[in-house]
Amino acid sequence: MARSVGNQIPEEIRALFSGEGLATREGLTFLFLTTTADGWPHLAMLSVGELLAVGSRGLRAALWPTSTATANLTRTGQATIALVHDGIGYSLRCSARRGPDLDLEREGQLAFFELQVEDALEDAVGYATLTSGLTYRLNEPGKVLPRWQATVAALRAKTSGRVIKEN
Repeated sequence: MARSVGNQIPEEIRALFSGEGLATREGLTFLFLTTTADGWPHLAMLSVGELLAVGSRGLRAALWPTSTATANLTRTGQATIALVHDGIGYSLRCSARRGPDLDLEREGQLAFFELQVEDALEDAVGYATLTSGLTYRLNEPGKVLPRWQATVAALRAKTSGRVIKEN
């Protein structure tokens, strides 16, 4: 049963968004849910190389500029990030604001978003344990990991005028 655990990234999962140990977190998939203009849910799958925690409530996201998720998030300013970790399902309901795109030189540009957790939900029941979420294997880690590292470095370096309130 899902229950709210506040408006911060739960401590149990915060390290997953740290941008550290990217190669060791290959396969970890974050479900990124937005809503299309005609009201349908849209699901994108993000990696550890596309999200970065900044503080207890803040996240930064780097998305493909022409993606449906980027269009939806730009329009609505809302998304939910969902994942499974240590037998528990988590979902983070976030407000979002688009900032200037990230320029990654070799990889091109990515859409940049500042997200703030408005509500964190934890979903667990006593009679069952979640054993996994979606996972993947990189076909060419030598090409992908440098892009992730460049993306996380750009997310770390990004500054914005928005102040994320710590509660």
